[in-house]
Amino acid sequence: MNIKHFKSLASMAASTQCRVISASVNNAEIQSRLYALGVYPGVIIDILRFAPTGDPIQTRIGGTLLSIRKSEAQLIQVDELSAATQAENHSS
Repeated sequence: MNIKHFKSLASMAASTQCRVISASVNNAEIQSRLYALGVYPGVIIDILRFAPTGDPIQTRIGGTLLSIRKSEAQLIQVDELSAATQAENHSS
């Protein structure tokens, strides 16, 4: 049996792309805010860069730039997309 282990958004490297699996399932208030900002399961996030101190993380979701605190990024479970999938997403 192949079990997939997901990472938190906070653990991703700059210049990568990932798909949201879940967002703050244990905190409805934060989950609601993340959903309102467009961070919900199935959405693709481009990790653009980290602030010099590592916090916040600048991301792109669709055409929107969004800075996410590292403490909140740790509550977002993601699946890193392969290089081929990333290239396909950037060409569309």
